[in-house]
Order: sequence, then structure tokens, then C-alpha cells
Amino acid sequence: MTLRTLAAACGAALLAQFAASSNLFAADAPLAGHWVAAWATALQPLPQRADLPPLYRAPEVAGRTVRQIVYPTLSGKSARIHLSNEYGKTPLVIEELRIARSAGGAAVVENDAARVTFGGRTAVSIPAGGELDSDPVALDIAEGVPYAISAVMGPEQRVAAWHRVSNQVNYVSVPGNHAADSSADAFRGRFTHYIWVSGLSVETGSSATAVAAIGDSITDGMRSSLNQNRRWPDALARRLDGAGDRSIAVVNLGISGNRLLSDSPCYGDALASRFDRDVLRRPGVRTAILLIGINDINFAGMPPRSGLDCDSPHTAVTAADLIAGYQRVIAVARHAGVKVFGATLTPASLPAERENIRLTVNQWIRTSHAFEGVVDFDAALRDRAHPDRLQRAFDSGDHIHPSDAGYAAMAAAVPMDAVLNSSRR
Repeated sequence: MTLRTLAAACGAALLAQFAASSNLFAADAPLAGHWVAAWATALQPLPQRADLPPLYRAPEVAGRTVRQIVYPTLSGKSARIHLSNEYGKTPLVIEELRIARSAGGAAVVENDAARVTFGGRTAVSIPAGGELDSDPVALDIAEGVPYAISAVMGPEQRVAAWHRVSNQVNYVSVPGNHAADSSADAFRGRFTHYIWVSGLSVETGSSATAVAAIGDSITDGMRSSLNQNRRWPDALARRLDGAGDRSIAVVNLGISGNRLLSDSPCYGDALASRFDRDVLRRPGVRTAILLIGINDINFAGMPPRSGLDCDSPHTAVTAADLIAGYQRVIAVARHAGVKVFGATLTPASLPAERENIRLTVNQWIRTSHAFEGVVDFDAALRDRAHPDRLQRAFDSGDHIHPSDAGYAAMAAAVPMDAVLNSSRR
């Protein structure tokens, strides 16, 4: 069987799988108006072990108020909040939920909080594996402005899933209902994850759409400046705004450590599996920028660890394996009417055998015409004298993840006209 035939067969099987699966959004009542994802994050399950290292221990939230800070990239006249209990084993119980403009840190603008309801009720219980959108909230949402989403958790609630690397400080209170507090006084706990809140959509003009950036830690913004929104999708949103186009949101669905083809106990479901949930079900998404594969190449060479081995399974992949995976994603996206731009894999100072896989994959991304277009992040970041390495000014210091300047260079490398045209079709 040829590579093309194999990829087509895989794509058809994946489409059939998605068609047979239940639609977690189907229970939501149809809404008038045009809704677009303005902010989003992708969740991943917590590793299921009793001896987790500190980096993988979730905050204590039972009977407390969790306040999370989000930055919408599109303005709107009302909002809906999306909650996910995708990986939960027990119901997700929230006794009250509010949204307000952030006043910095854990404080919110006084008298600005709006109560969020679900079918007219202020409390909600989402069954294990379920997801739910809130009722529309009458609140003007301004792009680029921070909003605090405050959730009063049930008395037995535990964290089963999170977005582990938020690069954003979020807060948990002392015990009690502090959702309406404008002061930060009660919010003494801090954490750098997102939990349960996986999306915020806005009602806006009919021409508005969203671009989904999906991938691994380089899309997630690993090692970018904390609380500064210096990831490359943030810089792309600012670039769109600076160009005067305020009708396109950019949502970040990267997961640090994520792979195209393999699930992980720490780094989430394989992107080929999660693409439907994390991209195609987001309202208003018309275009995706896909940057994934460096961890598939690299993790096979990582030594197994005793205890929690986040890099398992240490699956060896070929360039052909990755290309077939990309083609599966493209097929599913095309079926949903979403255009996918392929991003070249960035330099990571790899050993020669792994570097050859990266170069082969990048050559295919550039020349196959399988994608709607190409975003050449490799060319934007590589050292001209040593093309297997990041430029020094773009290296955060670990020789894999870009610095803030590197992330800005990535955003500048996105072919703006092509992405805009794709998003407006």
C-alpha cells in the first residue's frame, strides 16, 4: 500500500469514528446570533498516581473559589463560558460562577461582576465526561482586556484535568464563596494552570471568525514571560489588531509535551485524536495553524524513568509516520470546512538521525501542497550558520523553546494575507 493510499484510509477511518461519536455540544439549546471563540485552552488529564512530583500536584479547590484570568482576542456584546469535565470520574459541581473585568492580580473591578447561569440556574453539575456552555451573559467583552472567571467549587470537588502550563497566574481562595469579592484578600493561593474553564465565546458580527493555533509547547508558549502574553499566538493576535483587522480571534490550543501520534500520561491525548474536540468544535473557527511533531521525533530517544515517566510510550516514528498523521488531520479538517496551515518544525539541536527526520518532514510540509499554506517557523528561527540550532537571540536558553523575541519572530512569519483570506472564505 502506498503512503498516499494509507493516509487516505486512515483519514476515512477517523472521519467515520468522529461521525459515530456523540456530540457533547448537542444538548445545548440553539442560539440566535453569531458566536465565535475568543479565548480557549486545551485540557489534559492529570497523571493517575499517588506519588506525583510537586509539578504535577493540583491545587486544593474543594469548597473554595477559583479565580482564573483570561484574555479574549475578540470583542463582543455578550459571552458564553465553556466548562469541561472531559476527564472527570465524578460530576463537576460549581455552586456559582461569575465573570468580571480584572483589576490586576486576583482583584476585579468593583460592581462589574456578572453572574453566569446554566439553563437559568446559578449552580451546575456536569457529569463525568461531559461539557457544557453557559447561558449568554450580557457583558461587553473587549479584546485584549483581562477578565476574571470565578467559580465556587462543590464541597467534594477535586481537580481531574487541567491545562498544566498556562504562563498565567491564577488564584484559589480560602474556604468559602468569594465569587463576588472585588478584593484579592481572600485569594491567597496561586497556581499556573487552567482548570475546567476551556473556552469563552462572544456574540459578534457575522463576518468574525477564529484562527486556532494548535500544537505542543512551542505553541503553548513554554518559557515565555509569565503573565505577559508573549506566546506566538498572542503576538499574532496583536499583529492582526495592529493591521486594523478586529474581526478575527486567535485561540491557543497548544499543550506542552503534546505529540501528533501518541497519548501521554502527562501531556494529553495525541493531537490527531484531540483535533476534533479542541479545534473543530470551537465556534467560528475557520482556520488552524498546525505545529506538531518534534516531541514524536524526540521522545523515542529519552531514557525511561522510574515512577512518573511523562515521555512514555517511547514510540519511534519515521517521517512517513508523521506525514500520514498530518494527512489524517487535514482530511478531518477539510470535512469540517476548516483550512489547515502547516508549520515547519523548529530547530531543536537534535542528534543527526532525529534531525534527518525533522528535515524530511519540513521538506514535505513546504513542497507537498497538502496544506492550505505553509508557515515557515523553521526559516524564521534557525541560525543561518548552524541551521539545526535556534538563533541565539531567539533561544530561551534550553535550545528548543524560543525566547519572547523568538515567539514574536514566529508571529511575524505567519503569511497574513493567506491566513486572512482563508479565515474569510
